[in-house]
Amino acid sequence: MRRVLIAAGLVALLGLSACDKPKEEAAAPAAPKYFGRQQQMYAGQEPLASVASAAISVDKAGALAMTAQASAPGAGYTNLGFLRRIYAAAPKDGVYELDIVGDKPAGAAAQAVTPVEVIGAWDGYPKDRLKGVRLITKTGAVVAMLPPA
Repeated sequence: MRRVLIAAGLVALLGLSACDKPKEEAAAPAAPKYFGRQQQMYAGQEPLASVASAAISVDKAGALAMTAQASAPGAGYTNLGFLRRIYAAAPKDGVYELDIVGDKPAGAAAQAVTPVEVIGAWDGYPKDRLKGVRLITKTGAVVAMLPPA
């Protein structure tokens, strides 16, 4: 009986030693932490694939004009725009977060990444607190700061 228990223990030990990961493997980087809560998206709406650059400015009407050079997961995305994130309190750094979204095409189109330009305006933005915006997509984000007045 004693030999059976020792043999079973050795087999279990060998099995567990095979589960160790090699030390050369690097751990995946942690996903970035965003502070705002994402708004509900409509059916068919999803975040764009990536964003390359963005710019913001105050237009003549007093609204915040936003432009982003982004990439859609495929051709045919429509209704491109920005969704503001929801905050419990104003961000301490003055950088508000927005998601870049679009409506997926209805058909099963070829999945070729397509560059797009997203243009939008934010009426009634918090003029006294806003210093910039962070535009968020599936794979990353870009921060655009408000130019000095």
